[in-house]
Amino acid sequence: MKKFRPSKPELLYTLKSYNKQKFTADLMAGIIVGIVALPLAIAFGIASGVGPKEGILTAIVAGFIISAFGGSRVQIGGPTGAFIVIISGIISQYGIEGLAVATVMAGVFLILLGVFKLGTIISYIPYPIIIGFTSGIALTIFSTQIKDLFGLSIDGAVPSDFISKWGCYIDNFGTIDLATSIVGVMSVVIIAVTPLINKKIPGSLVAIIIMTVAGVVMNNYFDIHVETIGDRFTIDPSMPEAVVPELTWERVKGLVSPAITIAVLGAIESLLSATVADGIIGHKHNSNQELIGQGIANIASPIFGGIPATGAIARTMANISNGGKTPIAGIIHAVVLMLIFFFLMPLANYIPMACLAGVLVVVSYNMSGWRTVKQLMRNPKSDITVLWLTFILTVVFDLTIAIEVGIVLACFLCMRRMAETTQVRVLTDEIDPEDETDMEAGNIEHLTIPEHVEVYEINGPYFFGMANKFEDIMNRMKEKPKVRIIRMRRVPFIDSTGMHNLQNLIELSHNNGIAVILSGVNENVRKVLIKNKFNKLLGEDNICDNINTAIERAKG
Repeated sequence: MKKFRPSKPELLYTLKSYNKQKFTADLMAGIIVGIVALPLAIAFGIASGVGPKEGILTAIVAGFIISAFGGSRVQIGGPTGAFIVIISGIISQYGIEGLAVATVMAGVFLILLGVFKLGTIISYIPYPIIIGFTSGIALTIFSTQIKDLFGLSIDGAVPSDFISKWGCYIDNFGTIDLATSIVGVMSVVIIAVTPLINKKIPGSLVAIIIMTVAGVVMNNYFDIHVETIGDRFTIDPSMPEAVVPELTWERVKGLVSPAITIAVLGAIESLLSATVADGIIGHKHNSNQELIGQGIANIASPIFGGIPATGAIARTMANISNGGKTPIAGIIHAVVLMLIFFFLMPLANYIPMACLAGVLVVVSYNMSGWRTVKQLMRNPKSDITVLWLTFILTVVFDLTIAIEVGIVLACFLCMRRMAETTQVRVLTDEIDPEDETDMEAGNIEHLTIPEHVEVYEINGPYFFGMANKFEDIMNRMKEKPKVRIIRMRRVPFIDSTGMHNLQNLIELSHNNGIAVILSGVNENVRKVLIKNKFNKLLGEDNICDNINTAIERAKG
């Protein structure tokens, strides 16, 4: 028997067999991933509408906690591109304080999901919906970077909605800055080419180093200035004081929807990342503990000036490819970022904004999943419709609406698929033993169905999704029988709507002088029927164990 393993952080399990060899591997992986995470944390912080400092603080605080308290051995946490759209939307509507409250609330929701063992529920969200989300987010991120990528001169703020934003870009594209455009485009090229030369070195870091040096040279020797982080932000390389956001009932009530959006997207992305990692390292993560770790991280992050965080697929893959073995690698990655933050952050002032825009353009391309979209276009029309509806809602409206509609769509799709799996057929002549693959049939050759007897066989759950099927088939029958036998040998469960439908069917049949016999009812369904007094409605003898007995009852 498999030994019971209580839910606790994966770090505690791995420390039991920890050794020098594993530490050496974790140390190298943690250092490399910390360097990889630096430009991404800065870029995500700026793109989210906060700043580079907030992005790095998130990577430090949340990255440490996710590794220390999560349920995956190799998951790396921090700010991600998926949250850019949500964060900027919340800030524009509720301000920085509203974002902090929503993030704390999302952390509580994530912990509750983990505590109540709901980690696996995320797997029930259909794949087309997830791809619709991520592709929509990718296009939205790309759209937010056009101004910085090409150095457009736009009076006032760029419109927030997708259509107006692109209208603004088109109207102002004549103000493009050549030097800024070269820096931006070259950054994209460097990031794309670097893996072809050396897959171990992060292309984003190479692009930032080269373009930062190029920007300094252009500014000092050619009098050509390209806007940098220092032109737009002031970076204070010191840890802020811990401040708990003010939680008032009115504020909490107004931020429930954004908080749920953060929690759902964070859960989806973190568990997807952990699942992908499982397939590579051959070790299954604890999804409930992972959600608890994510929840703690999102409560702590805003207290120290950070933003929402989740598991990051790219950084997790970098951790695995560089030899990370345990959560210690993720903790080291956070420590490396903290050291960079304290001692090297003044250098970040010289990074060109166009270079960061190039980094995010590549991030959005990798998020787009266009190959997956192309593959999904071969799927049933319902999947294609859901994919594009979720995509359009994410791009044209916002991610909150897209997630809410997506979850509703997921429920309807699940109900529809379940309804499609339940079939009802009518037998009026004989029952072929070759069709009888279970013990319910008994030892029979050919069972002849008596005249004026109809046998209805239900294959699948008897629930609200198939209630109308039964009625439609009965209405199509030309002659009314004297007895209706309902075979339920392949009915695993019956819900309240199914019982209501069955009760109406029995009462309608009795009113028309037609007897009803149930056949092959399994023990669980029988208990539910008896609890709801179907034995009194039908008569105890009319709930039969097998078809042989039911046929004999019909003859009598």
